[in-house]
Amino acid sequence: MNKKYVAYVGSYTFHGKSKGIAIFDVDLQAGRFHKRKEIEVNNSSYLTLSHNQKFLYSIVDDGVAAFEILDNGDLKHLNTASIKGMRGCFLTTDMEDRYLVTAGYHDGKMTVLQLNEDGSVGKITAEVFDRGVGSVAERNFRPHISCVQFTQDNNYLCMVDLGIDQVKVYRFDPKDGTIRLVDIIHCELNSAPRHLRFSSDGKFMYLISELKNYISVYKYGYDERQPKFELLQKISTVGKKCDTLSAACALRFSPDEKHIFCTNAGDNSIGIFSRDEQSGLLTQETVLPVSGDYPKDVAVFPDQKHVVSINQDANTLTYFHLDYEKKLIIMNGLADKLDNGNCCVIVEVEK
Repeated sequence: MNKKYVAYVGSYTFHGKSKGIAIFDVDLQAGRFHKRKEIEVNNSSYLTLSHNQKFLYSIVDDGVAAFEILDNGDLKHLNTASIKGMRGCFLTTDMEDRYLVTAGYHDGKMTVLQLNEDGSVGKITAEVFDRGVGSVAERNFRPHISCVQFTQDNNYLCMVDLGIDQVKVYRFDPKDGTIRLVDIIHCELNSAPRHLRFSSDGKFMYLISELKNYISVYKYGYDERQPKFELLQKISTVGKKCDTLSAACALRFSPDEKHIFCTNAGDNSIGIFSRDEQSGLLTQETVLPVSGDYPKDVAVFPDQKHVVSINQDANTLTYFHLDYEKKLIIMNGLADKLDNGNCCVIVEVEK
């Protein structure tokens, strides 16, 4: 029986024609999306799936919007909850889908909210306004929280602050959703750490830095007292011949986690890295253009044979066939139109 998948793409709605969340049917054989409908929400700047893949959560101007994913992939709005702050830029759930956490770029605020059994968003259980000073650069002189992620063991919550070049690590209490600062990872000055991902085995953390254009690989572990992060590698997100001002953007695993994909704005490229599952180390395989401006996100198809780039400034989705042996991405048809795309997630559905 062939598996069926649906893709959700969140978009800004303050200009252009996007309504918020576009729903696409995923055509694995053709390596393309086919647009089904759009759900109206304001300025869907980031999307995340619950780990059980039953619910979709979106950043919106009002805070966070929660949706139930129906059997056919359509969305049923459950509720919208306030985060008592400015519009966020990233969100994630804990490993047990009991809490939702948002990152606030504009106000430097991280907010932890309780999730109800029906998937709706409940009360705020913890909130932090980050503090610190970066450099004199406009983008890096004050807190800008750009990402939040839980360690796979659910013991810690990592808060990435692009503005002050730090990753702050909080001990997480799943009983009541409270947090306590226990460690700080100090990144290179003006590196602007943007997003991080943990491997599913929980052993490695990958952190992409926007302004220095590299991925940092850390080994993760913990004892009874505190987490331990050991820097193993820094590897460039751009090619050796890149002579354009570039800013690293998205960071994604392939479904089997044997590869990591990143995107670069300015250079407007996708970087593909092979990943050694034992050591966690990366090898850059290729960096190639995406035929669109500002590739805000990248999504690897479940069959791992195709990839789509979400090009925010070009207002397009561009599709590519992956040839791992030849280290190529090959353009797969014409671009699809979508205004101000931000983020893409793909989920398996029943029908």
